Amino acid sequence: MSITYRDAVPDDAEALASVFARCFTDTFGHLYKAEDLAAFLDPLDAEAWERELRDPALAMRVAEEDGRLVAFGKVGAVALPVTPERPAAELRQLYVLKPWHGQGIAEELMDWALERVRAMGAEEVYLSVYVDNHRARRFYERYGFRFVQPYDFMVGNHADEDHILRLDLKERG
Repeated sequence: MSITYRDAVPDDAEALASVFARCFTDTFGHLYKAEDLAAFLDPLDAEAWERELRDPALAMRVAEEDGRLVAFGKVGAVALPVTPERPAAELRQLYVLKPWHGQGIAEELMDWALERVRAMGAEEVYLSVYVDNHRARRFYERYGFRFVQPYDFMVGNHADEDHILRLDLKERG
């Protein structure tokens, strides 16, 4: 079985909603009360994903195996509470279903994301990552992302401590 990559299209909305909810719940669901998790996930339905897919300010790429969506990445303008020093973009999401971890999918999507934000004119990239998501933190740090500041990521009424990380694209080359 081989992984293929392509730009996301509006018809991917339902699959994106499903992959996002599954990844988020599998990784973080144990941290929250059921009502907080539902308050976070319920608005992120297929309709919401379709709106994002039609938004020209966002770009998404998907990874598929045999036509089944197994991962995605999303980039856009900076929405995090930071003051960029130069033209900047944000890696909004990078999610890979657990059975596909360790197959190089995250690296492929990250390479796409960095290429895409450069094409958008960005010279730096921001993202946020849960403080105890050590696997993701190590991944981002291998690319050169560095700590900027803490950030409260809200899941319903629950505030998670995330870290905002920044990558200087000029230093990365």
